[in-house]
Amino acid sequence: MPPTSEAYKRSGVDIEGGNRAVELMRSAVQSTHGPQVLAGTGAFGGAYALDGDTVLVASTDSVGTKVRLASRLGRHRGIGLDLVNHCVNDVLAMGARPLFFLDYFASSKVLPEAVAEVVQGIADACRGAGAALLGGETAELPGMYMPGEYDIAGFIVGMVARDRLLPNSVRSGDVLIGLPSSGLHTNGFSLVHHTLSQEGLEAPAALLSPREDLPQPLADLLLEPHKSYFPEVWPLLEARLVRGIAHITGGGLIENLPRILPVGLQARVDVSTWRRLDIFGWIQERGAVTSDEMYRVFNMGVGMVLIVRPGDRDVVLDSVGGSSLIGEVTEGTDPFVLSGVLSA
Repeated sequence: MPPTSEAYKRSGVDIEGGNRAVELMRSAVQSTHGPQVLAGTGAFGGAYALDGDTVLVASTDSVGTKVRLASRLGRHRGIGLDLVNHCVNDVLAMGARPLFFLDYFASSKVLPEAVAEVVQGIADACRGAGAALLGGETAELPGMYMPGEYDIAGFIVGMVARDRLLPNSVRSGDVLIGLPSSGLHTNGFSLVHHTLSQEGLEAPAALLSPREDLPQPLADLLLEPHKSYFPEVWPLLEARLVRGIAHITGGGLIENLPRILPVGLQARVDVSTWRRLDIFGWIQERGAVTSDEMYRVFNMGVGMVLIVRPGDRDVVLDSVGGSSLIGEVTEGTDPFVLSGVLSA
């Protein structure tokens, strides 16, 4: 993998440190696993086999520092959508249909209107995925958060038949189909905050004002909710047209695609095969971020990648609006190869 710049680390996030933490905890986590655990650390969701053919798939996540921006602007419903859709996409990547969801909301002082608006977004997203909002927790923790700020986390459980658990039979020659993102989704916001502060654009007035260099105000582009791919992808899973799915979250294409590849195979991605969203060019220019690091931090316009058989390529492309053929699976020792004009 090419060397990356230090922009994300300057913003306060150390990707390498996070990866090392996972490695240090791996043995402790795996010591709890019995034969029922079919997938754990490193997968998009944990897979636990019940008696018979049923496998439960569970995932948990947050929306990171995107909540700071939402708090500043008083736009909370989208954060609820972000939280659920991120988790839905994670279990979808394992081939699972969402069953139920729980949430955790924490602040220094209960903010009734904000809580209600976030939960409305959570409920809307759960209905969209056919999942029950089973419950949650609202925690009041004085001194833990700045006034008006909060944090949320979500927990989802889905279900899949054992023989439909993904990834499944990924082979050299399979093709990679990229599904368009709706924006940044929920990743890279620490770098966004750092860029905004460097540019003096943290005030609500600056975030909400129209811009000549972007099609919409920054607030609209940055807070666009994380897209749920369930409506488009679930019919493809039911038809057994997908061999593997990578949800492009933290780590970008560079770190997420290799997670679903067998040893000895690599993903070759051509970045010239899709249009990069304007907001990513703005962040790269204003934040002085290298192209290599942009593709490691952000989704760059591709929120999910499907691995399909070459013979199924056209039917999948026709089924998902805006999708594009972005590469292929080949034999190789490097699990990820990025080509094309990275600045395009």
